[in-house]
Amino acid sequence: TAQRRMKRLALFDLDSTLIQMETADTIARHVGKGEECALITRRAMNGEIRFEDSLLQRVRLLKGLDIEALDSVKQKVPYTAGAQRLMRVLSNLGCTTCVCSGGFTFLTDHVRDTLKMDASFSNTLGLEDRKLTGEVLGQIVDSERKKDILINLRTFLRVHPDQVLAVGDGANDIPMLEEAGLGVGFNAKEIVKQTVKTKIDQPSMDSILYLLGLDDADITSLGG
Repeated sequence: TAQRRMKRLALFDLDSTLIQMETADTIARHVGKGEECALITRRAMNGEIRFEDSLLQRVRLLKGLDIEALDSVKQKVPYTAGAQRLMRVLSNLGCTTCVCSGGFTFLTDHVRDTLKMDASFSNTLGLEDRKLTGEVLGQIVDSERKKDILINLRTFLRVHPDQVLAVGDGANDIPMLEEAGLGVGFNAKEIVKQTVKTKIDQPSMDSILYLLGLDDADITSLGG
């Protein structure tokens, strides 16, 4: 039904989905470890190594980095085309929008606020004397945790499984995408394309709105 097709909960990956960068790689460049970090990221996103292992390896590379480097990363976030429009329309449809990321709270919270989203879930970097400790605090947001966050939010908000949208690009998004009523691989890695049914290879995120059965007139009337 049309009611079912309208989504009431939407979860979005951050890196290479809502934004056009990989956060850990960008931070690692500040300590001259950009290429080393990017190699680990690439292997994780392609499903070649466990996400949790890759995250801990990458965060260790950042040990000793001053917190000011994180602020400079926040100032230069390259948002994906159409991200703002997509969030505005979903919000006007009454949909709860969330960032669900294997990245880091300093950036996911910033993106959540900038795009006027409802919530963000990600990893907390350890800090001591305004420097990164090279550790992650608390439970790691890996692929299974992303799926669990979706299930917990769906239950809490009393949303039918069909009314959940999830969007991501990497191997660690697959369980979340499969759990959603509509899981979209957005400019996704090959392993994701082989697994999920719905795929979009477009530069702009607002193309996702057409998958929800909206036309241009609907989108305009919803502030898009």
